[in-house]
Amino acid sequence: MSYRIRGLSAVPFQHLFGLSDRALADHGAERHVADATPGYPDRVELRDARPGERLLLVNYTHQPAPTPYRASHAIFILEGAGAPWDRVGELPPVLRDRPISLRGFDAVGRMVTADLAKGDGLEPAIVALLQDPAVDYLHAHFAARGCYAARIERA
Repeated sequence: MSYRIRGLSAVPFQHLFGLSDRALADHGAERHVADATPGYPDRVELRDARPGERLLLVNYTHQPAPTPYRASHAIFILEGAGAPWDRVGELPPVLRDRPISLRGFDAVGRMVTADLAKGDGLEPAIVALLQDPAVDYLHAHFAARGCYAARIERA
């Protein structure tokens, strides 16, 4: 089974790019400068920021469905991020190199299954979860901090 991984569009965050730290705070956001890699995973391009790159830490509602699973969390967005990652059958390094929590949701946004995977085990776990007919889409989360990473769908 083929899968598609998509990063977020930068468009909803562009109004924050270039704002002062004070103005960012008024939006509940913070600017960070990457000082190491890995460590600052961008959710648009689905890559780790390189040292010196600026990112915005924002709260993002990754599960907006009106169910008990409605959720938001802090995520990094590369300031000035380009085109979002959107590929079929290809894992971005930002997911391959970390333990990932995969959460399977049905069409109305209820979690129906979940798994943990890392490295070479990630792709087989994605395929296995997407073979469940009750699963409409997956969310990948960085297991250590619980942050949303990306959406995964059948291709």
